[in-house]
Amino acid sequence: MRLNTREKIARRAEKEIENGNYVNLGIGIPTLVANFISPDKTVVLQSENGLLGIGPYPTEQEVDPDLINAGKETVTTIPGSSFFSSAESFAMIRGGHVDVAILGAMEVSENGDLANWMIPGKMIKGMGGAMDLVHGAKKIIVIMDHCAKDGSAKIKKECELPLTGKAVVNKIITERAMIEVTENGLELKEVFEGYTVQDIIDATEATLIIKDVKENVSI
Repeated sequence: MRLNTREKIARRAEKEIENGNYVNLGIGIPTLVANFISPDKTVVLQSENGLLGIGPYPTEQEVDPDLINAGKETVTTIPGSSFFSSAESFAMIRGGHVDVAILGAMEVSENGDLANWMIPGKMIKGMGGAMDLVHGAKKIIVIMDHCAKDGSAKIKKECELPLTGKAVVNKIITERAMIEVTENGLELKEVFEGYTVQDIIDATEATLIIKDVKENVSI
């Protein structure tokens, strides 16, 4: 199966999910992770609008306009899924019952600050559940393009956009690399096929710790 870049990022992110995890997927690339859940794992995907047990994207024949995720995309369900109110959904998140949240980002800082909910001056429909997820979920994985459309760095020394949460990110996965947020800063762990360590350094404003890097990793 030939995957595009967004799908490759999503497939790499799926490897961070452990068997038995309850997982919340953000809007955009994170939603694609649902298509790559390994059949060897039992994983329950949660949506803020009140659904436990999201399945892959529906085929044309499976589309049900009343069955949507928090991003208002049509979804499918897995056997045993359940529906409930948004209040109960946020109680699950704030109560620490979500193991992993995989979110998109506009910016991530070198100490793990996350900005992903608004750009000043641009209309937004709402802040969504990210602010609750970054504090309620046990592990936060950010997946995104490594650079903005204008080529500027999205992994920065400090975020310039309004923060969703401070020091909340555990890992960053882009089309170029996987980076861990450690107590000493950002550590480059994997460089993906087609890129070099120097490419990642050049495309990243934040300082990277370089040691024991796996290079030419296929995703």
